[in-house]
Amino acid sequence: MLVIVAGHMSAQEHPAILLAPARMPRVAMVDPRFVSYNIEMVEVTGGRFWKPYSADAVAGQAAKAITPNASPSIGLDTSLFQYRPPIDLTNPRLRNLAKGIGPAYVRVSGSWANRTYFQDDDKPAMKQPPAGFDDVLTRAEWKAVIQFARAVGAQIVTSFAISPGTRDANGVWTPTQAKAFLDYTKAIGGRIAAAEFMNEPTIASRQGAPAGYDAAALARDIKVFSAFLRIQSPKTLLLGPGGTGEGRAAGPTRPADIIGSEDIMKAAGPMFDVFSYHFYGALSRRCAALGRGRGVTLDESLSPTWLDRTNEVEAFYSSLRDRDLPGKPIWVTETAEAACGGDAFASEFADTFRFLNQLGTFARKGVTVVMHNTLAASDYGLLDEKTLQPRPNYWAAVLWHRMMGPTVLGPGTQNDTVRIYAHCIKQTSGGVAVVALNIGEQEHSLGVPVSGERFTLTAPDLTSTTVLLNGSELTAEADGSLPFIKGQPFRAGSVRLPARSITFLTMPSAGNSSCR
Repeated sequence: MLVIVAGHMSAQEHPAILLAPARMPRVAMVDPRFVSYNIEMVEVTGGRFWKPYSADAVAGQAAKAITPNASPSIGLDTSLFQYRPPIDLTNPRLRNLAKGIGPAYVRVSGSWANRTYFQDDDKPAMKQPPAGFDDVLTRAEWKAVIQFARAVGAQIVTSFAISPGTRDANGVWTPTQAKAFLDYTKAIGGRIAAAEFMNEPTIASRQGAPAGYDAAALARDIKVFSAFLRIQSPKTLLLGPGGTGEGRAAGPTRPADIIGSEDIMKAAGPMFDVFSYHFYGALSRRCAALGRGRGVTLDESLSPTWLDRTNEVEAFYSSLRDRDLPGKPIWVTETAEAACGGDAFASEFADTFRFLNQLGTFARKGVTVVMHNTLAASDYGLLDEKTLQPRPNYWAAVLWHRMMGPTVLGPGTQNDTVRIYAHCIKQTSGGVAVVALNIGEQEHSLGVPVSGERFTLTAPDLTSTTVLLNGSELTAEADGSLPFIKGQPFRAGSVRLPARSITFLTMPSAGNSSCR
């Protein structure tokens, strides 16, 4: 448990890191829906998505070699996947838990969306999709997404099918499917807040695009899509290029089959409203057969090297934004511990340090929206997909939403062991909120000149799937309602940070002029 000591520290304690909340300068602004999430299209339609690790699988499962039974386009053996029926978006527990981290954007996309046919009638889903598609989205399934978003205060972000079934005789993308999809969305009172042309165009060869698809062909199709979107849905933000796998994201070198985001931007020109990209610091062990870089282990999960991969990749993409779309916002439309469903510890307390470090880093560097993958599927879900039990990252998202406002502050002094991020408190004039991550094995302390409340997250160990708030386990009610979350007061002086802990501090009386 965190101990608060007013005044001085004993000689055995580490020197305090001194906070000056009144003088923290404003460094950036983020969207009120900064912390958002993905529900994969394959969850909506039902289908095979990344199979969660079992206890046995953690001990030695790795991706099998590519076989004739491989998943379409992704190129991995289907034993790595698990069938799921369509997600029940009417589930009261799911809706209440989603409300707990709102307002947010809900992105319905993913690799499977690139090859999903929209069935524009009210009949049950056809048994086989038309030629050139792999999956089917019905009106009823999409209506459920719109109703879910409305119920939980979310705005919808999506992408469109780009597989051979959407193309003319010359291989050029046509908007026939996209128009039917948008027409139906408007007919039932829905709205698409933002859209990418396709999911992850930088790896188009594994995402359902035609053979030989390159930056020129992609730019040609994006221009067709952009012109269509401006007429059909003019208030929808166009996101792009939506790259992934670059700037060291999943390995030290760029694979030969990646279409560079730089090449896409050169070919397409400055047509995007928002610069978007995906970030995964590693591939999970499921994807070892792809041979694209080593993943990360539990022992490495709190290391500065691992946590700082966020900075490396952000620098790569922000430099492209600055050159090609100066002044436009940056969104990270997909991120989690590792691609391909996440490693086993993605559902454990160990990953909460990565999650909050990433949110703090992105916010300070000017990324305005971050969409976690996923809400409730595979190991990286914020919720357990079977029980809808909140995982540690979910509770971290709850605290962030409640405390960290859209004004980002420069926190001043910190070090690799204690990482500090600061924002103005939501709806509190002059107030400052801080999150401090102690990733070390020893206690540290903060020198705080004003009083406030603290909210400290700890766990029995790094592999725990439960989390304690000020020493008490956080749990949701049976219907997904959240408990009353109250901090413990502290006086001006020294605030101790236990080893391997996360502490939010709220200081309403900080008097920061940037927060008025």
